[in-house]
Amino acid sequence: MELLVLTPIVGLVAGLLGAMFGLGGGFLMVPLLTIAGVDMRVAIGTSSAAILFNSISAVVAYSRYRYVVYRAGMVISATAVATAYLGAMLTRIVDVRVLKVLFGLVLIYVAVRVALARGADRGVENYRLTWTLRTYLAVTSGGLLAGLVAGLLGVGGGVVNVPLLTFLGVPMHNAVATSTLAITVTSTSSALTHYTIGNVDLQLLALLAPTLVVGAQLGAATAKRLRSLTLRRGFAAVLVFIALRTMLS
Repeated sequence: MELLVLTPIVGLVAGLLGAMFGLGGGFLMVPLLTIAGVDMRVAIGTSSAAILFNSISAVVAYSRYRYVVYRAGMVISATAVATAYLGAMLTRIVDVRVLKVLFGLVLIYVAVRVALARGADRGVENYRLTWTLRTYLAVTSGGLLAGLVAGLLGVGGGVVNVPLLTFLGVPMHNAVATSTLAITVTSTSSALTHYTIGNVDLQLLALLAPTLVVGAQLGAATAKRLRSLTLRRGFAAVLVFIALRTMLS
């Protein structure tokens, strides 16, 4: 009964924050579900499948606001899918504990940079990224890194996508929207993988999905109303939370 009540609430909060910051929501769903007594593997697998509902809902909202930079999102997602499997395989041969500490420290550094960055105060409709060789290399490399990190450490690609796009000059709101598109594609692959190996609890997913969809709409609408500085600082705070959780897990 407790899980029946808590799961939809987890979905609503994770959906709101995941869509607001372009992170998918897994960073919140996995720890909360495990605290509620769900097996870690099932929590990760079900969260991966649930993120798909959250991301699709958020992309619909951000597309309505015309914030999504589609080409960048598709390039990131295509390259991330290519390295996510490699990252998962590397967990068998590398000391993940050391990597978690190093990655956590890098995330804290990135959080500070994002919080102090300057840019457009609001989202820009139909924003166009100037595609030079440097841009292609940066976006492709970022996608490869996002997939590797997701597979190796179980951290969503949004922690790489959003800072990468903002450093390329993309306004914060547009970076969040574009990251959400990339997560939609990569989470599809992840969800199918977890489903085939039996890590997805369909009953839990059925409880999470409706509130994730609603939460994503609320998160996108909230992000649209926030100033870029507020959104950046909120994103930075979430990055620090993820960094500490990664290092201590």
